Amino acid sequence: MKAVSVVIPAYNEEQHIVETIKAVKKVQGVKQIIVVDDGSSDNTAQLAEDTGVEVIRIEHNRGKGNALNLGCLQCNQELIALIDADLGASAGELAKLIEPVVNGKADMTIAAFPKAKKKGGIGLVKGLANVVIRIYGGQKLRAPLSGQRVMNRQAFAALFPFAEGFGVEILATIKALNKGLCVMEIETKMHHRETGRSISDFKHRGKQFYHILIALFKIRLLRS
Repeated sequence: MKAVSVVIPAYNEEQHIVETIKAVKKVQGVKQIIVVDDGSSDNTAQLAEDTGVEVIRIEHNRGKGNALNLGCLQCNQELIALIDADLGASAGELAKLIEPVVNGKADMTIAAFPKAKKKGGIGLVKGLANVVIRIYGGQKLRAPLSGQRVMNRQAFAALFPFAEGFGVEILATIKALNKGLCVMEIETKMHHRETGRSISDFKHRGKQFYHILIALFKIRLLRS
């Protein structure tokens, strides 16, 4: 079986990081785990180090795209997996994403999550992401914002370096589709911390919306 490097960007995830790492360690084929602590103010980095995995510490928070880029530079296995730090025990579902890439059925897999239990926003962010990917990538996805992905080296070479900010997943998907790579969504039972309808939650979605617009602008510049 092809071996996998797993990159886990983390920001203030001391409540979930250990459980996430333990679940990933149990996945067959995983030979390298890299946690990138993106300027956390809590004990995320130390807890990750205590599990024995590789940890990259960033002094100041610089965003998910930057964390992924730094982590991926250290990957030394044939396949590369990207997962969020707050998956907890459900990170074990990573095995479902690995299988199609190992067997050559896909160049990159994306995790689709079960329907959220918590009532969130009104769907503007996800809707915009879907429209952008459908227009510029030609494929409709159920989980356009999912950060849980596995890719082969061909896909990685086409996508690296990753974009900054919350547009990282959308731009990666569009680049992969435009390169003619096979992108496959996989149903999983993964779950993470869900956003609700608090002021901070709406601020977070507003930031996502803004970054998607920036990603759209970058795409249009590349095509002009």
